[in-house]
Amino acid sequence: MLAACGQHNYRKVIVLAVDGMDPGFVESHRADLPNLQRLHYSHLATTDPPQSPVAWSTFITGLDPVEHGILDFVERDAKTGEAYLSTTRTIEPRLRLPLGPYELPLSQSEVVSMRKGRAFWEILADRGVPVTVIRLPANYPPSKAGREIAGMGVPDLRGTEGTFSYFAGQREFDLEGPPDTLRRDRAPARIHIVADADPQQPYARFTLPDEKVILKEGEWSDWLHADFPLVPHLISVRGMFRIFLKQVHPELEVYLSPVNVDPAKPALPIGSYATEVAGRIGPFSTLGIPEDTLALRQGVFDLPQFLAQSHFVLDEENRLLDDALTHFSGGLLLFYFSAVDQNSHVLWGRHDGELLSIYRNVDAAIGRTLDREPDAEIIVLSDHGFHSFDRAVHLNRWLALNGFAGKAFALGLNGLYVNDRSILASLRSRLLEFRDNGRPVITRVTETHSSPDLIVGYAPGYRASWQTAQGEAPPQLIEDNNDAWIADHCIDPAAVTAVLFATRPIRAVHPELKDLPVTLLETYGVPVPSTMKGHTVY
Repeated sequence: MLAACGQHNYRKVIVLAVDGMDPGFVESHRADLPNLQRLHYSHLATTDPPQSPVAWSTFITGLDPVEHGILDFVERDAKTGEAYLSTTRTIEPRLRLPLGPYELPLSQSEVVSMRKGRAFWEILADRGVPVTVIRLPANYPPSKAGREIAGMGVPDLRGTEGTFSYFAGQREFDLEGPPDTLRRDRAPARIHIVADADPQQPYARFTLPDEKVILKEGEWSDWLHADFPLVPHLISVRGMFRIFLKQVHPELEVYLSPVNVDPAKPALPIGSYATEVAGRIGPFSTLGIPEDTLALRQGVFDLPQFLAQSHFVLDEENRLLDDALTHFSGGLLLFYFSAVDQNSHVLWGRHDGELLSIYRNVDAAIGRTLDREPDAEIIVLSDHGFHSFDRAVHLNRWLALNGFAGKAFALGLNGLYVNDRSILASLRSRLLEFRDNGRPVITRVTETHSSPDLIVGYAPGYRASWQTAQGEAPPQLIEDNNDAWIADHCIDPAAVTAVLFATRPIRAVHPELKDLPVTLLETYGVPVPSTMKGHTVY
C-alpha cells in the first residue's frame, strides 16, 4: 500500500494501546462498550512472560523477549548478583572535579535503554513517515524518531518508580527531591513546606518556597512546581507534585504525590514533544506509572481516594489524546492508556462497576477518535489480559524445600535463575508437579537460553509473592493474598490473552503481539526487517 497520496499527505494510522484490556471483561460488557463494537475483534496472544515492559517491547520491536532482552521488570547483574531495573541504566560521568563539598561532573550523565532492536516507528521515520508516540511503555528514554513523550520507565525525581510522601501530625515537613549529584555525599535536595490548619474549619494552608495553596479536607491541589536546590542560589532542578489533604482534625494528615518531571522544564529525557504539549494543555503526569496503587496498598488511600487520583490521571490522558488528534495531520499516531491496567489490579472481580466506568471512559475516547478521524485506519490493542490473584507463592521457599537451595533462585515476578544448568530438566519437571491442595500451582515453565534461565508461568489464581520478586524466602510456602492488589497477569500467558480491534477485518487466525509492527510497516509499504518474525494480521 502507498504511504502517501501526495507529497506530504501520508496515510493516517492511529494505534490506541490500552494496557491490560481483557477480552473476557470486554465480551461480558459488550452493551456498555459501544465504540469497541464498531471495530473488528480478535484475541491477541501476549508474550511469555506476560509483563507490560516485556510485551510492549515485543510490540515495539517485533522481537520475541529473548531477542529484545527484556524478560521481567527486574534483572540480575551476573557479576555482582544485584537486582536492577531491566529497561534502563544510568551512566554517570566518569570524571569529576572536587570543589569543597561538591564534585562537579565534567560531562553529562546519560540514561540508556537496555532494550535491543529498533522501534518499528524509527523504520517508518527513516522512510519519511511522520510519527507521534505518546507515553508508550518501554520507550524511555524516547527514541527521538518523531514527536514522542516517554511512558512506563520514567522515574520520579528521586530516581524511583514512584515514591509518595505522607505526613501525620506535623505542621512543617520537607519534601525530598532528587539526590544532589553535585555533592560528594549525594544528599537529597529538599524543599520546606509549612502547613497551617484552621483551628475550627476543615481547611489548611500550605506555604511552599514560591507559592501558597489552601485546601479543604478531602481536596487535591493542582500541580505545584518546586525548584530543588543543588547549589543554593545557582543550580536547581524543577519538579512538580500534588498535595492531597486527607484530614485536618483531630490530626493533620497530608499526602504528597511522587515528584514528577515537569514536562514544561524536563530534568530527565522524557521527549521534547512533552514541552510543546505542556505549553498547550498545561502540566500532566510524567511518572511512568502515575496511578498510586502503593498508597492504596499501604492504607494511605482508601478506595474512593485512590479512584479519585486514578481519574485525575485518566482525565489527563484524555486531554493528551484530544491534543494529539487536534495536531495530527498524517502518518502514525500511537497513544497509550494506563488506566485499565492499574485499576484492574485493585478492582478486578470485586468492584466491577468501578472498573467498568474506567473501560467506558476509554471506550468513549475510542469513539471520539473514530468520529474525528473517519478516514484513518484505527487499531486498538492491549498487551495482556487479567486474572484474580488469590494465592501468593514463595518460590524461593519451595526451592529450598525441594533440594534446590543454592542451585536455583527466583527473582522478579516470573524469572528463575540456576547456578548449574544440568538441573534444568529436573527442576522444570518438579515445578510442573507443584500442587496446592491438589491444584496445579505452575502450568508452564519455559527455558530461555538467556537470563533468567527459566520463565515460570503460574496457574490462574496464583502469582509469585512480593517477597519472591525481591529474591526473598519467607518461612511459608503459599499464603492467601490479602493485599489490596487483588489481580494480576504475570502468570501462564495462555490465561491472560490480550485484545485486538481494528477498522479493517482481521484475517489472522491466531494473531500475536509481534505481528503488529509487521502489519504497520506493511501498511505503509515499508520493507519488513528479517529480524521480525511476525506476520500481517490483515
